[in-house]
Amino acid sequence: MKFMKTLIEKIDRHQMDEAVLAKAGEILKNGGLVAFPTETVYGLGANALDENAAMKTYAAKGRPSDNPLIIHIADVEDLPIVARNISDKAKQIIERFWPGPLTLIFEKQYIVPFGTTGGLSTVAVRMPTDEIAKAVIRAGGGYISAPSANTSGRPSPTSAQHVADDFDGKIDMIIDGGNVDIGLESTILDMTVEPPMILRPGAITREMLEEVVGEVTVDVTLLVEDSGEAPKAPGMKYRHYAPKAELIIVEGETDDVIKAIRQIAYEQTRLGLKVGIIATSETESFYSNGIVKNIGTRNNENSIAKNLYRVLREFDEDDVSYIYSESFESGGIGDAIMNRLNKAAGHRVIQATDITDLQKYRRVLFVSQSDNCRGPMAAEILRNESLNQEYVIGSRGMVVLFPEPANQKAEAIMRSRQMTLAEHEATQLCEADLDEDTLVLTFEEAQKWKIVSHYENVKHVYTLGEYIDDERVVESSHGQPLQVYGERFELLRELIQKLAERLNEEAKNI
Repeated sequence: MKFMKTLIEKIDRHQMDEAVLAKAGEILKNGGLVAFPTETVYGLGANALDENAAMKTYAAKGRPSDNPLIIHIADVEDLPIVARNISDKAKQIIERFWPGPLTLIFEKQYIVPFGTTGGLSTVAVRMPTDEIAKAVIRAGGGYISAPSANTSGRPSPTSAQHVADDFDGKIDMIIDGGNVDIGLESTILDMTVEPPMILRPGAITREMLEEVVGEVTVDVTLLVEDSGEAPKAPGMKYRHYAPKAELIIVEGETDDVIKAIRQIAYEQTRLGLKVGIIATSETESFYSNGIVKNIGTRNNENSIAKNLYRVLREFDEDDVSYIYSESFESGGIGDAIMNRLNKAAGHRVIQATDITDLQKYRRVLFVSQSDNCRGPMAAEILRNESLNQEYVIGSRGMVVLFPEPANQKAEAIMRSRQMTLAEHEATQLCEADLDEDTLVLTFEEAQKWKIVSHYENVKHVYTLGEYIDDERVVESSHGQPLQVYGERFELLRELIQKLAERLNEEAKNI
């Protein structure tokens, strides 16, 4: 593609620069390309009635020419110029949802070139709410085709910088109106069928539409990677919204999804791979490996929609090899979020339980008398071992009166071995520690039987020696000289190495 000087102009919605708008209008009327913000994403504008301009749009985006463009209008009175057979239902929907993030499909008027509609006899039309968008549309002649302003297949742009990343030097002008409000493309509703059919979910949901006109159907091919049919609307056939890394969606109950992603990220990080994780405000803190990005809160899925493309583009900058995303609820805008995620992932989905069922234990807990010496030492040694699966490793005490720090002599020995217990606080063992995912290892037989007899439904409680088939016992070092602490450390390290080997062997056999 021939490179050019791309004008990048900032504009204030509340005090718009008429000279910038006039320049944008001139470019559009002369068959050029202008990127501008809408409430959904940034659009790559061209004269919708100029077939050559449509061809420029396809070329700039690297977009297949059978993928139709959406015509954007600024005034509802302009609709009959490009669309015909506008039904009463369509008029009801327009009255309720235009301007807004809703694209309607009609039979096209002859004035609309097939280059704009991807060869179809139907036309997709939208009237945005964004004041900058409407001003640009009017300046450009009133009929502007505006697919998302990104290289075809890449995450859609929600800021002018995203547009510049893809198109600086390739298009005539970028109008910078700041970040968009919604962050996902418009809902597409086909009005040429009865009942009307959603071809792409968005912020205007099925439930909202049905409140106005009754039954609305949803195209069952929305989640099919390639139906083999020519697309009736943008984004229906080709892979869209994709980051450079391989994106995989993990589905299941939230707890299982977290466990599965933790395990995958741990394993791939051990192999030297750079892994990204799409998490939420509610789950972000549970991940300890990989590059974790907070996409928003499940309490407000609009925040997730708004941040999706930004997060995918940030992972490109981080140069990750794989991205693992939590799945989100269906219904409402959740349908749109999952539609975009599935398209971005090429419909690569794994079930969380397929991963979680492969791990016998998720936590290893060492239990000593007071949790200030043997237990925390064992836990820290195990954290430094090479393990094939991720475990939450910790320690507890049988009798802990207050959260005291680790024994000073134990800490001195650990520091001499390039480890530390500086952050440790003694913690009392409780029933919540004894779930089925936890391997509990005591240092003495008496401790084991006290736990078994005191708590109901206890599972997976062993002495350390019993579990690794080693009769040696690490006795308490309390009151002993520093040399004894050092000797106990060496014995403990040998036993923990055998434990690591046992855990890794178990992982292979599951």
